[in-house]
Amino acid sequence: MPSHSYFFFMITLLFLQGPASATTIHRCEAPDGHPTFTTLSCAPGHSLSLQEVRAYLPGSVVPLAPEADPPATHRPQPQLTVIGQLEEKCGNVLSPRERREALINQRMVAGLSQQDVESALGKPDSISIRNSTTTWRYAAKRGRSAGVQFDERGCIPEKGKSRTAKSPL
Repeated sequence: MPSHSYFFFMITLLFLQGPASATTIHRCEAPDGHPTFTTLSCAPGHSLSLQEVRAYLPGSVVPLAPEADPPATHRPQPQLTVIGQLEEKCGNVLSPRERREALINQRMVAGLSQQDVESALGKPDSISIRNSTTTWRYAAKRGRSAGVQFDERGCIPEKGKSRTAKSPL
């Protein structure tokens, strides 16, 4: 059975760490600006600079690169300017918040597209097309029906005759 001194010696060796080993490498820069890193000397015509490389030790807090100098002057940041904005299929009649609230509350308001109405109410029970107006009909569970009219672009017009202010469902 090994002695206690043997275990103490092995544990001590385990926790002993030597100083971080560092080595010097040559940074050779060609006349065209292409750098090459080597432990050998540089080719004729290349500029030489020595760089010290340290091995990273886990848990060490020693910075490997020198700290960058802060800028001498502080320039104010320019203001952000929006050049354009998203153009909705039905025009920007509704803000995104108004559109979201109308869909959540199942209110059919001017500026909603057919896709928005289908997202809020589901597929229509019947569709009728007359001239440039499309009407979607929804049959309610209580025997009443409601209709939503769309213009030629597939949008509820501003002065539309949408017969439902609230969802028929």
